[in-house]
This record gives sequence, C-alpha cells and structure tokens, in this order.
Amino acid sequence: MLSVRRMASNIYSSPALTFELVARCSTTRARASILTLPHGQVNLPIFMPVATQASLKGLTPEQLEETGCKLCLNNTYHLGLKPGQEVLEAVGGAHKLQAWNHNILTDSGGFQMVSLLKLATITEDGVRFLSPHDGSPMLLTPEHSMSLQNTIGSDIMMQLDDVLVTTSPDKARMREAMERSVRWLDRCIKAHKNPDRQNLFCIIQGGLDLDMRRECCKAMLERDTPGIAIGGLSGGEAKADYCRVVETCTEMLPDLKPRYVMGIGYPEDLIVSVALGADMFDCVWPTRTARFNNAITKHGMLNLRNAKFARDFSPIEQGCGCMCCKPRPEGMGITKAFVHHNAAKETVAAHLLTIHNVWYQLNLMGEIRQAVIDDRFPAYVRQFFKNLYPDTSQYPEWAVDALRRVGIDLTKA
Repeated sequence: MLSVRRMASNIYSSPALTFELVARCSTTRARASILTLPHGQVNLPIFMPVATQASLKGLTPEQLEETGCKLCLNNTYHLGLKPGQEVLEAVGGAHKLQAWNHNILTDSGGFQMVSLLKLATITEDGVRFLSPHDGSPMLLTPEHSMSLQNTIGSDIMMQLDDVLVTTSPDKARMREAMERSVRWLDRCIKAHKNPDRQNLFCIIQGGLDLDMRRECCKAMLERDTPGIAIGGLSGGEAKADYCRVVETCTEMLPDLKPRYVMGIGYPEDLIVSVALGADMFDCVWPTRTARFNNAITKHGMLNLRNAKFARDFSPIEQGCGCMCCKPRPEGMGITKAFVHHNAAKETVAAHLLTIHNVWYQLNLMGEIRQAVIDDRFPAYVRQFFKNLYPDTSQYPEWAVDALRRVGIDLTKA
C-alpha cells in the first residue's frame, strides 16, 4: 500500500495553487491528491456541482455546504450577461454575490459555442453571441473572458477555447479549433491580471483524433499553466472513444498537476475516468435529473414519480448520509412516499432530490479517494459495477474494455 507519508513529498506549488499527490493505485492510474486553492483545500478526485448563474438550483449556499462541497462551478458567459460585470465588480465578485466562502471554478464561456451555436459566430477575434435574454450582441474574446473571470474572482479560471462537437466529420475545422485554442491560451495568459490569487487552466482540444490530442497536449504543456483540462468531450461521442481520448491525454500529463475532464457526471463515467488518471469532473446531470424526480443510488436511478413509491416509507437510499436520507433523532426522516407525493407539483421534491444527488456524487468521489489511499481501488470498482449491474452480462462493453487496459478485469472475481 502507498502510504500518505511516502507520497507527501510529491508537491507542486504555483502562486495560487498547491497540488499534493497523496497516493496512487498500484494497479490503475487512479490518484488521490490534495488541491489547495485560495478558498481552502479540496480533496481529489472530485465532482464539482454546477451553479451556472451563481446558484445551484433549489439549494441555499448553506445546504450546498452541508453536502460537503468545497468547489463548485459558475459560468462566465451567463454571469457576464446577468448580473453583468459592473454589478459583479460592485459587490466584490461571485463569492460575495452568492455568499459562498469556498472555491469557485468558472467556465470561460467557450462551451456556449456548442450549446448556443445558432446564436454564435466564431472568428479569430473571439465568439460573437446574441444574448438569449434580449438579442443584444456580445463579443467574447480571450481578453474579455479573462476580464470577466478576474472580476468574478474565481479560484480556477478556464481559458477561452474554440469548442467543436467531437462527432464533427470536418477534420480541417477540428484542427483549426485545436490550433486556435492554443493561440487563445497565449492571449488569455497575457490578459490574466491576478495570477497571484487566481489560477488559469488550459484546455486540451482535438476531437477524437488521438494524434491531434497529443499535439495539443504538447503545445499546452509548454505554456505551464497550474492545471490542465481535457475539453470537447461529452458531446455525443461513443463512450469507447471518450475513454481513448482521456487515456491518451492523461498518459502525457504531469503527475503533479490537477487533471480536469470537463462535462462528465454519470457515476460509471466518473469511476472509469478516475481509473484512467483523471482528477476533476463537473456536470449538470445530477441536479437536472433531480428536477425530473430522479434519485441517483448505488443500485441505479429511481424515478420517484413511479406509483410503486406511493406507500414506500423507506429513505431515498438506505445508509445514505445526506440530510434527506439520514434518520432524525426522533426516528422520522424523508421517505420515498413523501417525495412521490410532492413530485411534479411542489418544488420541495426537486429540492430534496437535488440535495441527495449532489451528496451522492460527492460521497462517491470520497469513497473512490479512500479506496485509492487504502490501495483497494480495483476491489471498489468491481463492487461498484456489481451493485449497479447485478447481472455481469449487462456490464457496458466500453467500461469493461477501458478498465481492462489499466489492469482491472471486471469479468473475473
């Protein structure tokens, strides 16, 4: 077993970030680390809930804190539109705006090139958007993205990158996006005004072309940002292709910097990605699916609108430690029947399921981390898939193949 003491000398520091590698899995590429940012320590690997417009839908800052969250996301594009840079500057940044004394990571706004493509035009200067609020034009350049993120005051800022959906067949456009992302990183580095208290992460692009990904990795690493993201995924590509991209990139990335795979949130995706060497993840899925009355559990998804839950007086998940599931001293607690009763007619159902789902995701990452430290990660992975798929023939082929490449054979006991 790799002990914490043995790994403690593996530390990287930059002006606003310290990364300490605590332990490695002796079989896979999985790691356990401590990331220290301006607003406190974050244990890696981690899942980051998405508070797009400086709030996690349905949760107060105190409730988000109670889930154990130490790092959440805000979106630069949306905050730049509303409340706008002037208001953010007046209040003193997003931490004060949302009463959040922990860390914030901001997406640069580049993803909106994909999600709002009908409203965007991409040139070398930047991305010209039409506001979804009032149709007014907005030019998001690398310099403007940095200015907005400096005003927001996020602990981790993402470079503006040229994002193209991975399934695009246009190889020339994919190369253009990859090379432009490198050029835009240079402009972001030059425009970044607060490197002593805010961290700028690069984003590796290149679609599903592994050689292009390697080329981009090499160029980005030469810029020596304090953290590295793998971008452009979760765009409809096959899971097997996703795994090959993550595996290819992590193979090239330095040991002593955090590795962030953007837009990933399904539990099986998280556990496989950690095995492939990634540390940080985010996705709107856990909170969005809660608003559709779905609870994430270790045995799969539960749709609590289903009539069978009308007389189910058990907690959402037995043994869960979230404030919804854990029993009160007087023996009463939130039940499936209560959530079912309120589903689709009272906001309390979505509110409770959001708390549960966020807690589940954060607890999953905590369990993964401890399994790496104890050097029992392969056994943890096997039990995870056994819980999720009682019939081994149902194991997803992409996960079986990816895990086998890093030393875990799910087909063997």
